[in-house]
Amino acid sequence: PGGSTVSRLDTMAEEANLAVVTRLFSVAFDDPDSAEAQAAAATSVAKDAVAHGTGSAAGPAGLLAQFAADHQRVTGAQMVAKHTAADGDLVAIHYQITADPSDERTGEAAADVFRLSRGKIVERWSFDQPVPQGKAASGNTNTMFSDLYEPAKPSPAPTEAQEEKNRVFAVNAYDTLFRDRDVSILDRAFDPAYLQHNPVAPNGTAALKGFFSGGASFPAMESTVSLADGDLVWTLSQAEGAKADDPYSALDIFRVDGGLIREHWDVVPATPAS
Repeated sequence: PGGSTVSRLDTMAEEANLAVVTRLFSVAFDDPDSAEAQAAAATSVAKDAVAHGTGSAAGPAGLLAQFAADHQRVTGAQMVAKHTAADGDLVAIHYQITADPSDERTGEAAADVFRLSRGKIVERWSFDQPVPQGKAASGNTNTMFSDLYEPAKPSPAPTEAQEEKNRVFAVNAYDTLFRDRDVSILDRAFDPAYLQHNPVAPNGTAALKGFFSGGASFPAMESTVSLADGDLVWTLSQAEGAKADDPYSALDIFRVDGGLIREHWDVVPATPAS
C-alpha cells in the first residue's frame, strides 16, 4: 500500500537503500559532469529507471541532468540534506539547494523520492520550488526546513509498526481534507497549534479552516505514494483518480506524535511534476 512493493518491516534493507541514495548525492551532486559522478550514477541507477518530475529524464543520465539543472538555476549550488527517510523499497530526501548553507532562506527547496530494487534506483519522483526571500508572507519566523516541534517528554523512536500506523493516519487525514474537503478532520487529527513551514500559511489549523471555507477552488487531491520513518510521514499527491504517470502536485511531510499531526513541510512545484 502507498507505493511500496515490499515489506515495510525490514530495517536492514531500508538502511541499505538509504545508504545508496545518500552516497549518490554526496558523490554526484557537486559536480554531475565528473567521472566520479558518472560512475556513481551508473552503479546506483538502473538504465531504465523511470522518472517523474518536470523535465526529468530516465536512467542515470536523467538524474545527473537534474543535478546539472540545479547548478544552472542556483549558482554555486550545494545540497544540504534536511530530512531523510527509508520505508519498504522507498527512500526520500528533503533538501536545500543553495550557495549559502548558513541561510535557510536562500536557493530552492527540493525533495526526491526513490524506489530501489536489488540496490539500484528503479523509479524516482522529483520536486523543487524557489525559497521565498525575506520574511515569510505568513508572518512565520521559521523556515521551509527548520525543525521546531519538541515533544512534551522524551520518548523512544517509533517502532516499525508504529511508523506504519502513523503513515496510515497521516494519509487518511490528508485524503479526508484535500480529497473529501472534510475540514472536521482538522479538529480530530491536527494539533490546533501545529507548526507550519509552508511560507504562505500561518501556524495552526485556523488558517486551513479559513482556506477551505473561503471557497478556494482546486482539484480534489489524494495521496498515491507515501512512506514513514521515525515520526515523519511523507506523501506524494495527485488529482483524485489519477493514473500512475499523471502529474504529481506536491510532496508533503507531516510529523506525527501522540496521535496528532504536529508539524508540516512541503515542496510544491510551480508546474506539477509529471
